[in-house]
Amino acid sequence: MKSLRSSAGASRSDWKKEAFTALLVTFGLLAGAWAQKDQDSDPTAVLSFFVVKEDNGKPVRNAAVIMHPVNTRGKQGRGGFELKTDVDGKTSFDGVPYGKMRVQVLASGFQTFGEDYDVDHARMDFTIKLKRPQGQFSIYQDHPGDGNQGKKDDKTPAPDSKPQ
Repeated sequence: MKSLRSSAGASRSDWKKEAFTALLVTFGLLAGAWAQKDQDSDPTAVLSFFVVKEDNGKPVRNAAVIMHPVNTRGKQGRGGFELKTDVDGKTSFDGVPYGKMRVQVLASGFQTFGEDYDVDHARMDFTIKLKRPQGQFSIYQDHPGDGNQGKKDDKTPAPDSKPQ
């Protein structure tokens, strides 16, 4: 009988130890979850973009808005987000971390837009005006205001110059 009591007492003691261990494990997991929650609570922002044509202000649909984080030295970081504008030229993203952000906008038939912004408010709205492509600049053509009117290139001597 004595052995039966000792095993019953041992099982009570084992039960208390197991309950205490389970309680410690639970508190440990909760503390870990709480610490993770604090890390994830860094401030984030909602960025909204409105992409329009510079010449007439009409929206540009299906433009790619690409965002990359930028470090303190101005270098573009890895990762990022890519969004597409809707038929109204609008798109937005929630959860952008505070700090420098490089924004590029690409759309067929327009010059690429690029600018760095400092994300420091909970909500930021941007209107981006895309330009049409410009003609290529050639050194072989006359350009108003460059002082080379009438000259085709610099190697052709002027008619009144003396040979050397």
